[in-house]
Amino acid sequence: MTEEHTLVVTAHAGDFVWRAGGAIALAASRGEKVTIACLTFGERGESAAEWRAGKGLEEIKASRREEAEAAAAVLGADVRFFDAGDYPLKVSDELTHQLIELYRATQPTVVLTHTLEDPYNGDHPAAARMALDARVLAGAIGYPAEGEVVGAPPVFAFEPHQPEMCGFTPEVLLDITEVWDTKRKAMECLSAQQHLWDYYTDLGKRRGVQLKRNAGPNLGFPSSTYGEAYMRFYPQVTERLA
Repeated sequence: MTEEHTLVVTAHAGDFVWRAGGAIALAASRGEKVTIACLTFGERGESAAEWRAGKGLEEIKASRREEAEAAAAVLGADVRFFDAGDYPLKVSDELTHQLIELYRATQPTVVLTHTLEDPYNGDHPAAARMALDARVLAGAIGYPAEGEVVGAPPVFAFEPHQPEMCGFTPEVLLDITEVWDTKRKAMECLSAQQHLWDYYTDLGKRRGVQLKRNAGPNLGFPSSTYGEAYMRFYPQVTERLA
C-alpha cells in the first residue's frame, strides 16, 4: 500500500498557512506525511512590517524562516527552504531540478500549489509553473535525477488572495472544521503578516457556508463550519461519479 504523502509547493513563507493550512493539518492528523517546499522567505515582497521596522535583508529572512518553521510545526508538517529569492521569483532550470529531486525523494500522492494566474504577484504563477513541470519530469524515467520516478499525483491549486482576478473557481471544497483551531494557531505564528489573520478567518467561514450548501441538508455539519477551496489541474480518474 502506498504511503500517503502531501507535497506543498509555495512561493513564500506564509503562503502554505493561509491557503492550505487546513489541508495540511488534516493530512497530518491522519498520520500522513506532509512536506512543504518553501521556495522563498517572502523577504522582499511579503515582509513590509519588518522593513518598516528597520530590519535588514538577512535579519528578515531569519525572522520569516522562524515563523514558517513554527507554523509548519503547529500543522504537523516538515518544511524545506530553497531561498530562491522573491520579488521576483524566477522560473529556472536549477530550481525546477531541485523540485524534481524533492518529488522523487518524497514520492507525493497529492500535490498542492498556486494557480497559474495572478496579475498581482508573479511569484505565485512561477512557483506553480515549476511545481507542474517538476511533476512531469520527475515521472520521466530518462530524466537524470536520483531516486525512483514518481507516478501521476493529483495536483490541486489552492485559493489565491484575489480569486476573481486569478481565474480561480472553487471546484473542491474541503471541510477543515475539525482542524480549524490548528490552522488559526499556525496563522498566528506569522506575526509579519498579522493583517491577514482576520481576512483568512473570514474566508474560512465563507467557504464553510458554501461547503454546507453544496453538501446538502442533514449531513450533521456544525453551525460554525470552516472550509478551504481548491481547483484541480488534471482530470479526476474514477470508477464512479460521486
